[in-house]
Amino acid sequence: MNGKALAVLGCSLLLLVVAECQEKEKPHKATEKKAMKELKANELKPPKAAGQRRQQAAAKALKAKARGKPTAPPSPVQPPASILTRVVARGQFQKVPDALTLAAGDTLELRCRGRSVRWRFPAYLQDEEEGRLRIKHFDRYSQLVVVNAAAADTGEYSCWSFQCRDSECRAGEDRMGKAFIFFTDPQELFVPTEDYYEVVQLRTNHPTLLPCQVTSPLAQVTLHREFPPEEVAVDGVDISYDVKRGFVIHRPRPSYAGSLFCMAGLDGVRQISTKYMLIYINYPSSAPKPTVSASAATVRVGENFNVTCTVFGEPEVAVDFTWEYPGQQIGRPPYVRERADLARRGGQVQQESESILYVDEARTIDEGLYTCTATNLQGTTAVSTRVRILPATPAPSGARSG
Repeated sequence: MNGKALAVLGCSLLLLVVAECQEKEKPHKATEKKAMKELKANELKPPKAAGQRRQQAAAKALKAKARGKPTAPPSPVQPPASILTRVVARGQFQKVPDALTLAAGDTLELRCRGRSVRWRFPAYLQDEEEGRLRIKHFDRYSQLVVVNAAAADTGEYSCWSFQCRDSECRAGEDRMGKAFIFFTDPQELFVPTEDYYEVVQLRTNHPTLLPCQVTSPLAQVTLHREFPPEEVAVDGVDISYDVKRGFVIHRPRPSYAGSLFCMAGLDGVRQISTKYMLIYINYPSSAPKPTVSASAATVRVGENFNVTCTVFGEPEVAVDFTWEYPGQQIGRPPYVRERADLARRGGQVQQESESILYVDEARTIDEGLYTCTATNLQGTTAVSTRVRILPATPAPSGARSG
């Protein structure tokens, strides 16, 4: 092969190598070009603000709620812990429940956490003279001890502490504790009282309590009428029973008046309570609202006048009237007339009570303020009016005296 042929062959091989290299570089350049485009695009987009991220998070939460995604329930508010505890043994304490049953003869020891503690306990212990009730105050708590407890000690025990800063103390609403404690006695099913009969008023639209408290919450208690002897129905609406209080008459009626008593039974023992003499009173719903007016605001000496005081109220509700008037200064005796009649007023039947004060032959001393005071079982109200006294009418001119 001559030299010219060898040169042509070398050039051909060189062109083939160059072409292959160009083919390999094409994908690399395309990838590089794409990466450059993405980089430029990212450089043009600004970063997301924190507010936009919060808005997107809120939108996601709303979408999750719309799909019914369960959310965590709010944590319940825990009631404040009671400050009242019971000492059951040396170094052992117990939270006092709402109601606690102990046996007569036991010792009750309660502790109330806080400073400047005050106690409230059954009235029977307030007059205790045998030293069975002991109260001691310490730096961080107060102690109440009842030794040799009796059935009469049954009732509510409560305490409260004062939150003191420097010299000022105030009662804390969440710093209170109370419990009802029964002291059972097989010989005393009812809390003893000194009265054999107790008078109880049945007031209109006012609940009435028959306080026949039992010493055991297990006692079966019924309500009875003495004359005629019968059991009184307890339906929970007109009359209900509370083991801590007794029977409550929610809707007093005249038919409930008379002698009633409670009967308790437990373990074959039956006892009756104090007898309650119920007296029905048509109790007013509010204090009287009197109005007062004089027959004349101006009166001449020697003339007669009167002042009227009027009260409209519920039927059969008694109203008492009293007067204050200028003539009292010289002991001028009043003449008063009173009446009470039923009258229809505003479509309702009401009782019209009226008191009229008469003043005959007016004098100068009778000038002044006339005050009427009306009183019923609910309260007292006073109203006033003023009367002016003028000199007597002069005699006509030219008239001859007899």
